Amino acid sequence: MKLGYFLSSEECDPKRLVELAKRAEEAGFHALWISDHYHPWVDEQGHSPFVWSAIGAIAQATERMRVTTAVTCPTLRIHPAVIAQAAATSALLLDGRFQLGVGSGEALNEHILGAHWPEAEERLEMLEESVDVLRLLWQGGQQSHRGRHYRVENARIYDLPENPVEILVSGFGPKSVRLAARIGDGYVTTSPDEDMIKLYRDEGGKGPIQAGTKVCFDSDEKRARETAHRIWPNEQLPGELAQVLPTPPHFEQASQLVTEEMVADTVPCGPDLDRHLETLGEYADAGVDELFVQQIGPNLDEFFDTWAREIVPRFNS
Repeated sequence: MKLGYFLSSEECDPKRLVELAKRAEEAGFHALWISDHYHPWVDEQGHSPFVWSAIGAIAQATERMRVTTAVTCPTLRIHPAVIAQAAATSALLLDGRFQLGVGSGEALNEHILGAHWPEAEERLEMLEESVDVLRLLWQGGQQSHRGRHYRVENARIYDLPENPVEILVSGFGPKSVRLAARIGDGYVTTSPDEDMIKLYRDEGGKGPIQAGTKVCFDSDEKRARETAHRIWPNEQLPGELAQVLPTPPHFEQASQLVTEEMVADTVPCGPDLDRHLETLGEYADAGVDELFVQQIGPNLDEFFDTWAREIVPRFNS
């Protein structure tokens, strides 16, 4: 399993994202994930820049890092024809080192234009059609599409990479995982769920399995636990809440039910590198090929100087 770095658009302004991309490359991380949201989950996170501008800057600031969006929702907020153009441009700027991670999205980001937020089954149907639109436009030439959810008339993307962009599909339940296996060039998850990974492979899923996780490395464990709970309490919300709650204040209200202990039970907090390694190992054991790690909070110097120096070579040497 390779280790990459997870750039949090929710915690970082655009210039900080570029700085962290450079640091991750210097520290030996394998590749980059970058989140694509309109809002942060809670106001304490504090940021949410436009991901496509950030990717363009990262392309100029790094030399070898592949970038994957984790994940883009190409269904409501931005039409898939526009995502097709944005992804093609990103692939050119990164000399082919770009992958488009896609998912069915969250109301938090997709409701902003006032469109109806569909039920899960319809969202997956929209996602599948949007992927058809992406691949159609990446064939080159003038293209049109008339489907149940999307229309494209006489569209042509003039600047295309030599090879079509790989599309990795996010999935958390059986229906979405089966969809990922059917239409994806890879699978995206955020948990070491061996059953879902096995289902993806059993359903014929090819390509890499990528996952994201969070840590809060700090020489002071108490401070780390407090930081993780303050900034990312929403990680512990159950069920479909993450898909249906519409605003950061709603997430803050729901997150009042999340205790510091609940966060610390799943997020490695503090200086114990063995505890961190144990969590990473769960993903490797589940069958993940590439794991992208996000450091929670502002203590990034200690993370890169100690955590990355000690742990990254164990995976990426």
